[in-house]
Amino acid sequence: MTEKAKQQRGGGGGFAFSFPVTVVISSIAYIYISTVFVFIDRWFGLFSSPGIINAVVFTVIAFMCVFCYRLAIFTDPGRVPSTYTPDVEDNTIPIHEIKRKGGDLRYCQKCSHYKPPRAHHCRGCKRCVLRMDHHCIWINNCVGHANYKFFFIFVTYAVNACIYSMVLLVGSLAYDGIHDEDKNGGSFRTVYVVSGLLLVPLTISLCVLLGWHIYLILHNNTTIEYYEGVRALWLQEKGGSIYKHPYDLGPYENLTSVLGPNILSWLWPTASHIGSGLRFRTVYDLTKGASTSK
Repeated sequence: MTEKAKQQRGGGGGFAFSFPVTVVISSIAYIYISTVFVFIDRWFGLFSSPGIINAVVFTVIAFMCVFCYRLAIFTDPGRVPSTYTPDVEDNTIPIHEIKRKGGDLRYCQKCSHYKPPRAHHCRGCKRCVLRMDHHCIWINNCVGHANYKFFFIFVTYAVNACIYSMVLLVGSLAYDGIHDEDKNGGSFRTVYVVSGLLLVPLTISLCVLLGWHIYLILHNNTTIEYYEGVRALWLQEKGGSIYKHPYDLGPYENLTSVLGPNILSWLWPTASHIGSGLRFRTVYDLTKGASTSK
């Protein structure tokens, strides 16, 4: 199988049943159906002008959410080429990550190859993943170099869909209420209760997750690097030094390195800008560029 074919098959080497993924898909389907055919219909009327507009807008957000979710699941997060070997004599590469103990170049004993900068071995995927952020059970895949943007904008669209659905739920309750048992037979009461119990914790947890990844992107960090950086900061401060994350290029540069150089495509699932994942710009590149221009 070619490297490109492996990239298209996804991190797990093909589709396999996943209960968490089934839960996510079922939740998306339930929220969409209840929002369009209950909340919008009972508040505006589904075939009125406001009803059609809200239904179309919510459908677009839901479609983008599902589309990005599918890409996050089936896009391989990034494989280390079997031929990869770090070139320690290349002066254009200002940093080589080394082991915490011993100071040697990072080598994966399980995969039997060197690990590029920011790559880590995933026990779930049973291989090394480029720019690994974390292994996510909700997509049954690692979140890494090639699918990080898809994962991030999926969460962004999911947050917007949940907030939109919550607004429509509250508006529908305020406009029509759920007390008309003679007309509805109590059926809509169940929909409102289940939707509220689902949307409130889901919205809160997704907002926290989105806020966390916005923070990581602005500092060009991964979840793994953040916790490694906390330990490195403590060790260097203990030794009288100051730790700085080498991949933090400034907020705007960090944003464009993940979401792309064109702001209009930040929420569109494209990843042509990400590069190979074997080398990343560092603050040392900026320093070298500044000194060269003088």
